[in-house]
Amino acid sequence: MTLLAERLSAFASRLRYEDIPLATRHEARRRLLDSLGCAMGAWDAAPAQIARKLALTVSSTQPAAVIGTTHGSSPEDAAFANGVMFRYLDYNDTYLSKEPAHPSDNIAAALAAAEIARASGEDLITAIVLAYEVQCRLCDACSIRVRGWDHVTYGSFSATLAACKLLGLTAEQMTHAQGLAGVPNNAMRQTRVGMLSHWKGCAFANASRNALFAARLAALGMTGPSEVFEGEMGFFHQVSGPFEIAEPAGDGFMIDRTYIKLFPAEYHSQSAIDAALKLRTQIADVADIESITIESFRAAVEIIGGEPEKWRPTTRETADHSLPWCTAAALMDGAVTQASFDDAHLHNELLLALVQKIDVRVSEDLDARYPEGIPNRLIIRLRGGTVLTHEVTFPKGHAGNKMSDAEVEAKFRTMAEPRLGTDRAAEVIDRCLNLDAESRVPDLMSRMRVEAA
Repeated sequence: MTLLAERLSAFASRLRYEDIPLATRHEARRRLLDSLGCAMGAWDAAPAQIARKLALTVSSTQPAAVIGTTHGSSPEDAAFANGVMFRYLDYNDTYLSKEPAHPSDNIAAALAAAEIARASGEDLITAIVLAYEVQCRLCDACSIRVRGWDHVTYGSFSATLAACKLLGLTAEQMTHAQGLAGVPNNAMRQTRVGMLSHWKGCAFANASRNALFAARLAALGMTGPSEVFEGEMGFFHQVSGPFEIAEPAGDGFMIDRTYIKLFPAEYHSQSAIDAALKLRTQIADVADIESITIESFRAAVEIIGGEPEKWRPTTRETADHSLPWCTAAALMDGAVTQASFDDAHLHNELLLALVQKIDVRVSEDLDARYPEGIPNRLIIRLRGGTVLTHEVTFPKGHAGNKMSDAEVEAKFRTMAEPRLGTDRAAEVIDRCLNLDAESRVPDLMSRMRVEAA
């Protein structure tokens, strides 16, 4: 019987740029642009600063760029720092299935590997599509969240295979690399439970760091624990339980089914935010709101609407993972932006009072529509007896309601222009959306320098 790691390695080894449809290649370009924009938006965030400071203490004979700087750190430390910047704002893309994920997290590992391999834009596109394919297929196969493990655990396989692909490893070496990354690096779900910490936005960056380490060891001949999935003490027995995955790319590429975020908040809240903004136009004063009911699907309630901390968050990480907070912020401000989670908002008594008026409950009819859609229904009762209701299933950015290129570019400009300036931001947009023409990825990375750095 062929082992799962061997099947994934075989797919990774045979995948070629020419196998990828034009529309799918374009999605990979858009995800790189979106991720770089998220990095610029998170530039000043404390975890991003910490990760950069650490990466800047390291030099390497095989350097990889720390985004925003001219420094070449080790590939592992660059992947970690860049991954933190991609993820921290909770603004990068998403995939929802049995296990939710942020598959663009894989791009940090791919970029670092592409740099040290002096890979081309076509090579990077292929690796990005590969990583999305592996992670999303694993997410479709099994939820590890329900067993206490964090979704980034799947990144041990997807990010590692992307790095291996760019470094030119054989299928056999790729299988060893999966063992080297998968056996020692299973992440506990405590990352996303209770009051959340900086680590919420760093957990996959750690998987990216470990992926580079595993791939580089395998490239030098290190062998990994055999049967990482099926073994007596392997993944199936210790982490997930047994599962089967669908044939990669057998029914199209998974990157085409993932979603770009319109709002910097956990994805299950996107449709609730959208519904709140629609209803906000009918409310003269939020002080007139007597109560708000959010009817949602079970995963949203369990992840972002079921803990008491979600009604009185004290950290940004908890607030952007709070269904009641995101909804109340939309109603209060008429928008949800990075500022919706700053200290001024966290200590805004009027906003906190509005959050306390919110009740979140599972609706069986909405739950039946997940994960094909992410339906949220808002019921707002005003003084005087007026009841306002609105429901959204496919918010802007969902695969069923895609953002246009112009909208993705506008999102990038909003975050990047304050750091790069108008001209260089425009250049990065052009080079990302024409990534296939890049002969060497480091040439693109050099355009991301933040002048104030």
